[in-house]
Amino acid sequence: MSYVEVPGAKVPIRMWTDPASVEDVAMQQLRNVATLPWIKGLAVMPDVHFGKGATVGSVIAMHGAVCPAAVGVDIGCGMSAVKTSLTANDLPGDLSGLRSKIEQAIPVGRGMHDDPVDPSGLYGLAAGGWDDFWGRFDGVAEAVKFRQERATKQMGTLGSGNHFIEFCLDESGSVWLMLHSGSRNIGKELADFHIGRAQGLPHNQGLVDRELAVFLADTEPMREYRNDLFWAQEYAKHNRAVMMALFQNVVRKEFKKAKVTFEPVISCHHNYVAEERYDGMDLLVTRKGAIRAGSGDYGIIPGSMGTGSYIVKGLGNEKSFNSASHGAGRKMSRNAAKKRFSTKDLADQTRGVECRKDSGVVDEIPGAYKPIEKVIDQQRDLVEVVAKLKQVICVKG
Repeated sequence: MSYVEVPGAKVPIRMWTDPASVEDVAMQQLRNVATLPWIKGLAVMPDVHFGKGATVGSVIAMHGAVCPAAVGVDIGCGMSAVKTSLTANDLPGDLSGLRSKIEQAIPVGRGMHDDPVDPSGLYGLAAGGWDDFWGRFDGVAEAVKFRQERATKQMGTLGSGNHFIEFCLDESGSVWLMLHSGSRNIGKELADFHIGRAQGLPHNQGLVDRELAVFLADTEPMREYRNDLFWAQEYAKHNRAVMMALFQNVVRKEFKKAKVTFEPVISCHHNYVAEERYDGMDLLVTRKGAIRAGSGDYGIIPGSMGTGSYIVKGLGNEKSFNSASHGAGRKMSRNAAKKRFSTKDLADQTRGVECRKDSGVVDEIPGAYKPIEKVIDQQRDLVEVVAKLKQVICVKG
């Protein structure tokens, strides 16, 4: 489908989904965002659903302003994937041992490494810029400085919620490695600090929703937020790179005889801010649950823990600010999913996948998400499908 345009106060709301299918609270959030004085455009992806402040699955383009709550608390969250030389025929019948090895190598949930990971000892991981990156930690908000040790030990860890590590097969039987994570606790603490700070600024007092508080260009709070935001986005990128290198190490050891090789890693943020130019104007584009899909950009659009995922290539549609969806998108809240589904439902819906099937991940059940095939179909003018993947192992925190 192409987009549907819904009237908004300052800009039209361009929606790559049927507006009638979007819950009322999410539609209200979109209307609220469209009232912001600084907004220049709003694009809504087919995985749109209610979020904190702004909907997940929205692309907000503003001039001279950025809303920290619209970025979200997992700054730089995103996906990485890599195609390997392995095929389905190389895999053992019982995948539980391989899943255990992955969980041993990469801490999940609130876990962290006993000591910071040394990037120089990891396969395929360029250590260049590491010292510079950590050196810039001295320049982030004083409020999070005490978290430095935790931040170094959480580098290369998964987290929980909808984050995952997967072993997948494409339709030709090739094995892919895929993972989803962000900036861990340090990103959350930086986000919480700046969201609170923005809400106290005088220019934000008349907004329809205090969660939409912004920082304005050419001010000290904006300069400090941008510094911390871009550092956290870089942390998230490094975090995924370290995890992927650890993941590749596990695979190389487990399939030593196969002498595994890897194609270049595809990686994309889906909770972040980028400086981009549209219609002759420099804009700050916030993608909250959306990936960049400029012409030729590779991206990853995952489904849930029992369904398929897609590797895509962007078509460069400027009406969406060169964006596409970040996943299937939830169709019910975590609490609603826990009330509606049982561990038996989870086992049924993840049959054939080596994964957790306990009450701790019932809120991640496929039935709580929109059908990924429909989400892909609704954005055929935004991306083309390069590969369809189906997981055989899914690690959750």
